[in-house]
Amino acid sequence: MTARPLLSVFNAQNPTEILDSVPLPTVFTAPIRNDIVHFVHYNIAKNTRQAYAVSLKAGHQHSAESWGPGRAVARIPRVSGSGTHRAGQGAFGNMCRKGRMFAPTKVWRRWHRRVNVTQKRHAVASAIAASAVPALVMARGHKVNSVSELPLVIDNFAHVEKARDLVTVLKAIGAYEDVVRAKNSKKLRRGKGKLRNRRYTQRRGPLLIHNEDSDKLKNAGRNIPGLEVQNVHRMNLRSLAPGGSLGRFVIWTKSAVKALDDVFGTYRKVSAEKVGYHLQRPMMTNADLARIINSNAIQSVARPAQAKQTRGVHQKKNPLKNAKAMNNINPYERLRKHIARVQLKKRATELEKLRKEKRGITAALSKKEKTATKQRKTASTAWLKSVTEHMTSTYYDPTVDEDEQVEAADEE
Repeated sequence: MTARPLLSVFNAQNPTEILDSVPLPTVFTAPIRNDIVHFVHYNIAKNTRQAYAVSLKAGHQHSAESWGPGRAVARIPRVSGSGTHRAGQGAFGNMCRKGRMFAPTKVWRRWHRRVNVTQKRHAVASAIAASAVPALVMARGHKVNSVSELPLVIDNFAHVEKARDLVTVLKAIGAYEDVVRAKNSKKLRRGKGKLRNRRYTQRRGPLLIHNEDSDKLKNAGRNIPGLEVQNVHRMNLRSLAPGGSLGRFVIWTKSAVKALDDVFGTYRKVSAEKVGYHLQRPMMTNADLARIINSNAIQSVARPAQAKQTRGVHQKKNPLKNAKAMNNINPYERLRKHIARVQLKKRATELEKLRKEKRGITAALSKKEKTATKQRKTASTAWLKSVTEHMTSTYYDPTVDEDEQVEAADEE
């Protein structure tokens, strides 16, 4: 939205000359609500549609009747008669050749949409406010490089009688470049629309808003490509925001600008023409967020930017199979498992002890008893070895026959 206190009024015949200045109407500072504009335009555009439907008789102009069950064929109505290929063929159904369509269209469809009056008024106010923002006007494609300022206000068009007079004024104020753009954009429409009385497409040019009672200006501008002329008391959203896109290039007359405060009112005064209508108040006095955020007052108290933390892919774990996941949701689970292991080990020890007692197996020896037993076994082994060696050395001679040795031992 624009917020200049005064608007310059240019001379229509000499655009370099500023004749006067007028206070900025409050409607130019209204909030630009693209959501409301899009909703209202989307619905009111449906109110100009022409009803269409197929013929009530289409697909039913046959003498056809179902053959009924029992003949191993479908029960679809079939064309009566014989002797032709058409006889016996299915009819009427949407799946049949030459049958009617499914759910035939009717002219009593709900074509129109009702839109709240206040919503439509808010949408028109937003469109007017957007027409004063050069960035939005240029983004919409209008050629306004040669225009002195936006909103563009002209003193009057009293001298305009014919289209050539209006073209002269448009060239003088730098708006004819946009007319040429609209003229050059005329193209043949794609599709079936060429056959339906809408053969060409063309871009929109300037919109001229006046406050005159006569149709002289309207008649002068109706043959200029892309140019539209409207009265300030009968402004239409479909002209201020064609296609629901904000930023139409608007040329105002001085009397039309002065009448805006009566048409829409101000923040302190109710509209004189629209009963009970109040302009929407903007939620922010300054809508330039980038300028606010980057200002010294905000940046001096804002904390420094944090390093970007990338979160890894979180994989869901099954707590019944994953011990860590179970401990996260139930910290007591670790202690419970430990107690269960201890009890299991104790129970196994007790069962082993009972099993040994039942089998007559003595209890395990202590460390001291094991040492004494080992020493006793070592001593016994050493004694047996010494006795064996003594007997071998005393009674056995490998050079003498074994039988002789036995006889000698018997004699002794």
